[in-house]
Amino acid sequence: MVIIMEKLFKSLDTELEILDYKIKSDKIIITLVSNRKNVVCPYCNQASQKVHSFYQREVKDLPIMDKKVILLLNTRKMFCDNPMCSHKTFAERYSFLRYKARKSERLIQRILDISASVSSMTAADFLSKNIADIGKSTICSLLKKNPTDC
Repeated sequence: MVIIMEKLFKSLDTELEILDYKIKSDKIIITLVSNRKNVVCPYCNQASQKVHSFYQREVKDLPIMDKKVILLLNTRKMFCDNPMCSHKTFAERYSFLRYKARKSERLIQRILDISASVSSMTAADFLSKNIADIGKSTICSLLKKNPTDC
């Protein structure tokens, strides 16, 4: 099971490693950590190895084996070594997540695909039962932010 999940999450980001997972009745909770040696500052593009602190991000993703998935990303907050940079610290970013997002890009795309053809109420009901706990207001917000996907 772990090997299969490792391969799934390597497709999101090749430098993610599974630390732990719990399978509950209707969901799978997976704890992940990045094993990057250097983290690039998004403000000045300089690599850093200096860790300020850690925090955990909770992110919803597409289901696995008909169970909703919650990713717990152990994320590093880093010091920027560039004295010319406008930011002293920055958080590690992931290619499969938008800045400060709580849903993976592929989950957002699935939400938009489903909600493009049905009402937001119908989409919310279907998504909550089958894919992820998503409400009508979340769908409406995503549709406003992504008008070309409608």
